[in-house]
Amino acid sequence: MAGLKEKLRNKIEEQRLRTRKLMKEYGDVEVDKVTIRKVLGGMRGLKCLVTDISYLDPDMGIRYRGYTLPEVFEKLPKPKGADMPYVEGLFYLLLTGEIPDESEVTELVDEFNKRRIVPRYIYELIDSFPCCSHPMTVFSSAVMSMHRESFFSKKYFAGLRKEEYWDPFYEDTLNMLAKLPEIATYTFAKLYRDGNRIQSNPNLDFGADFAFMMGKEKPYDDVSRLHFIIHSDHESGNVSAHTAHLVGSSLSDIYLSTSAMINGLAGPLHGLAAQNVLQWLQDLMEKMGGADPTEAEIKQFVWDTLNSGQVIPGFGHAVLRKTDPRYTIQRDFSLQHMKDDPLFKYVDMLYKVVPPILIEHGHAKNPWPNVDAQSGVIQWHYGVRDYDFYTVLFGIGRAIGISANLIWDRALMYPLERPKSLTTDMLEKIAGISK
Repeated sequence: MAGLKEKLRNKIEEQRLRTRKLMKEYGDVEVDKVTIRKVLGGMRGLKCLVTDISYLDPDMGIRYRGYTLPEVFEKLPKPKGADMPYVEGLFYLLLTGEIPDESEVTELVDEFNKRRIVPRYIYELIDSFPCCSHPMTVFSSAVMSMHRESFFSKKYFAGLRKEEYWDPFYEDTLNMLAKLPEIATYTFAKLYRDGNRIQSNPNLDFGADFAFMMGKEKPYDDVSRLHFIIHSDHESGNVSAHTAHLVGSSLSDIYLSTSAMINGLAGPLHGLAAQNVLQWLQDLMEKMGGADPTEAEIKQFVWDTLNSGQVIPGFGHAVLRKTDPRYTIQRDFSLQHMKDDPLFKYVDMLYKVVPPILIEHGHAKNPWPNVDAQSGVIQWHYGVRDYDFYTVLFGIGRAIGISANLIWDRALMYPLERPKSLTTDMLEKIAGISK
């Protein structure tokens, strides 16, 4: 795709000048302070990473290349008859910082379709897994196994100038992203549909083809586009993003780096929130006897939950101080397409009841719902009812942002990440603790 690659090449040259100037003339300027609390607290909040792809604004939510999510969904081109934008258009935006026009998106859709064919050995690998395997294990293994397809690895070991690392990495990225819907849906078929695969349709865009291979009718194509877009990136410090950056800094190719990202996402403290919220909602509905919730009943349940020392899943965020825009976009979709869904009625009631109670309770910095408060409910409504697969859906979306970030990491020639470790004895000495 010469047009996109040439545009990217020009932007890379401009950005290299900025980073060189920062390093050469301002390299010793202090950005943050490293305290013992941050060292022992998982480096939470420590400003020590860089990405221009996304930024988490405490008031406006995640910004992609400076655009708020409502702006992204408004400005990106949409397929004919669709309410949600092309996933390919989002990738174009993340990569270049520019909103593509219709022809630029169409060209990228065609480019993905040319690269969508999955090697035969990947199907054989997926088929070789036991039927009870976790889908994230299968998904990660399939992506990692495509390392043998990497142009970057071949070019690197044949001899490649550092300034040109990004070029074959870009080609690998397009090749990988184009194949993810097929790999994910084949994994789904293997584990949950007795191996009954639906083959890819080359006339469809990324989101629509995923829905087609999942065997879902409209508007699940829009569900897919929505889900992949809102989960695509979230700065560089979360586990999945940071893992990919770290592994990529060793010059592992996109397949190895993305597989590592998937493995980080599979951890229960990172990628399992959506299914945990869904399960909690289903338990709540069962306690209510399956009846439509009343405001009084939900209020009492919320207070009982909080007073017992438990939390309300899906509410609160470490950075945001307003309702997560990712939640709002899903809520608007749900009100349009599934407002009578029994589970969504609980989500809707909790949205109205929980924030005021959390404010009165006084222990929540952010009483508003986050992205996980209803993403699982939407999947459940459209018949995707295998909890473990929800993280694979998350992984497809996150791979889009990760890929854009890693291309830029190679373009700007970022070095190997290598922070320094200390011992507990050293920390005690720094703190002035005498033994």
